[in-house]
Amino acid sequence: MTSQLSARDRLLDAAEDLAFTQGVAATPVDVILKQANVAPATLYAHFGNKEGLIVQALQRRLGRWDEAWRLAINKASTPRERLVALLPGLQNYRESVTPARWCPFLGVAAESPHPGDALQEALASDTQLLSTRLRELAIPVVGATGAGALAEELLLIYTGVLGMILRGVATGDAVALGLKTSQLAIDAALNESG
Repeated sequence: MTSQLSARDRLLDAAEDLAFTQGVAATPVDVILKQANVAPATLYAHFGNKEGLIVQALQRRLGRWDEAWRLAINKASTPRERLVALLPGLQNYRESVTPARWCPFLGVAAESPHPGDALQEALASDTQLLSTRLRELAIPVVGATGAGALAEELLLIYTGVLGMILRGVATGDAVALGLKTSQLAIDAALNESG
């Protein structure tokens, strides 16, 4: 089945649909090609190889995730709500995009013990976005001194929420628990700073 999408977009969609749900290693190139309805030469012309396709699929996914997270931040009315908007943003994102068993960045990292430079950079960009933005959002809540430590705790909670989803917990339930735990972490950080 072909669509009005370009061959490049069909390949990216197929990579997300297959590699990010079944695993990169478990998804042969020919399966991606079949779903995208393109010839091997098309993949190699656009991406160079399977890893190049995965890199660009991750980059596209990060852009979409960044947009969803920003929307959640913009809907929040207080600095504290903006800080925890990561989790409602995750829930909205998971409901609106191609599903994945869990975080494609963590999944690809787990499957790639020796990633090439481009893949390593794509994987690091997710962590960089999470760490930097959480730290920036934490400053108005707990001040600059405690922002780094709180950002790390919230990143740990976020990763735990993703892990719970992978274990079969419904996204809404995992997010609710993550929000409760995040509020406890923020309260503890405020008590330490005050």
